[in-house]
Amino acid sequence: MTEWKRGQVVRATRGREAGRLLCVVGTAQTHVLVCDGRERPLSRPKAKNPKHLEPLARLLSAEEMRSDRALKQTLKKISEAKANVEAGHDRN
Repeated sequence: MTEWKRGQVVRATRGREAGRLLCVVGTAQTHVLVCDGRERPLSRPKAKNPKHLEPLARLLSAEEMRSDRALKQTLKKISEAKANVEAGHDRN
């Protein structure tokens, strides 16, 4: 069983958000609360079944989660970097 941490970046594998990166902001009974800073702002997290989430190795800092705008920008950068690596266009 996965232990969910605040700030953990996850990929949704099912539902309307499938394929999108989200950030864990908490847990509620049997669900994980996630946000993306856009459709799901920090003030209104979505409760997702943990079976429908794929944890990634990235953990966001409090600074990266300070606002919806910062969260949205951070997740966009991570998504773009991940796409570049998967496409073989790693800039490093």
